[in-house]
Amino acid sequence: MNRFIVRERSLELGRRTYIMGILNVTPDSFSDGGLFLDPEKAVRRAEQIREEGADILDIGAQSTRPGHTPVSPDEEWSRLAPVLTALEGRAGLPISVDTYYPEVAARALAAGADIINDVSGEIHPEMFSCIAEYRAGYIAMHTGSGDADHPAEYPDGVFADVRAFFERACRELVRCGVLEENICLDVGIGFGKTQEQNLALLRDLKETRINGCALLVGASRKRVVAIPSGESEPQRRMPGTVAAHTAAIAGGADIIRVHDVWQSVQAARVADAIYRTAP
Repeated sequence: MNRFIVRERSLELGRRTYIMGILNVTPDSFSDGGLFLDPEKAVRRAEQIREEGADILDIGAQSTRPGHTPVSPDEEWSRLAPVLTALEGRAGLPISVDTYYPEVAARALAAGADIINDVSGEIHPEMFSCIAEYRAGYIAMHTGSGDADHPAEYPDGVFADVRAFFERACRELVRCGVLEENICLDVGIGFGKTQEQNLALLRDLKETRINGCALLVGASRKRVVAIPSGESEPQRRMPGTVAAHTAAIAGGADIIRVHDVWQSVQAARVADAIYRTAP
């Protein structure tokens, strides 16, 4: 049985889908910016995410929406630090920190985080060495060279590019001392891809799996849901998100990253019963 090991915790892969609940401590995230910027509100939301059945808490302090303004490592850490401090010993589930800054990752792991969720799509030897030191979990996301408004070109096709990035990232991670069991791979729905490419990845997710690494999908409230649904309000895209994530679960996703936690837990359990229960 393959596993995703995040410091002291081990998540067995293949038996069921794990739910990663999103907590954005940002003023400008695309669907919930500003709601949990206050540390006290963030902690209450973290507790709610746990109570609603999430398996992992993912905390982000910098928006990655199209057109976002990057913040400095110090600013990102100033948002993360009070939340991580308040959650120390009381989160009740693994904590993932969403950052592409090695210095923020090091601080977060020292403060008790279990996973670094890196959306940069880059190879970071300094980051990887830090992951190896703490035996933390690491999520590597494919982004291509474009963005949601100006997708990258993939001469050999998007699947080939995703797999090539995954293989390259895994080689470098292992070279830096990270175990394969500490690695999770994210196809990067909405990052540097056309709508057709996003849908293709959701439809045939199994084609992106390599080695025994965990596979994560995050389509929650994104444009990939908005376009076919015609829903302009991100908060009203939960049913479409469930449809997208059910397709991903059918293709073998191990983790889905979501805003709407209890709804996604219920949907994943039904999808698991259909696709992962032996006849």
